[in-house]
Amino acid sequence: MTDIKSLLPHRDPFLFVDRIEKADAEEVVAYRRFTGSEPFFAGHFPQYPVVPGVILIETLAQCGGAGLRMASGGSGMFFLAAVEKAKFRRQVKPGDEVRCVVRNLRVSKSMLRQAGKAYVGDELAAEAEWLCLIGDAPSA
Repeated sequence: MTDIKSLLPHRDPFLFVDRIEKADAEEVVAYRRFTGSEPFFAGHFPQYPVVPGVILIETLAQCGGAGLRMASGGSGMFFLAAVEKAKFRRQVKPGDEVRCVVRNLRVSKSMLRQAGKAYVGDELAAEAEWLCLIGDAPSA
């Protein structure tokens, strides 16, 4: 099993990839279980906790980036530059495991375009396309 922290610079509480099942040049399949202990549930919403849509988009993008790095190696950081065609179809609640299926639409040295779908079981929860710029981390 690959250590996700070796593939992404993200750390708790903003790391949203638990495991990668498949990663090749065309597709990534990865998972995230939202336990209910994530800090955003305290405010979104206290009486009816659901995963915010922006967190689902971030989860898809992290799964895509980690999977691409696992499949191809490479270096640099991915910086989310655009999100398109985002749709939210089902609420994701504490205890739900999200399966992210991400397709690589275009990969170059300086950018990455992906499209992904997030499922809970067989139900589509969210989908989107996004663009990441690939660059070096700024020095401190």
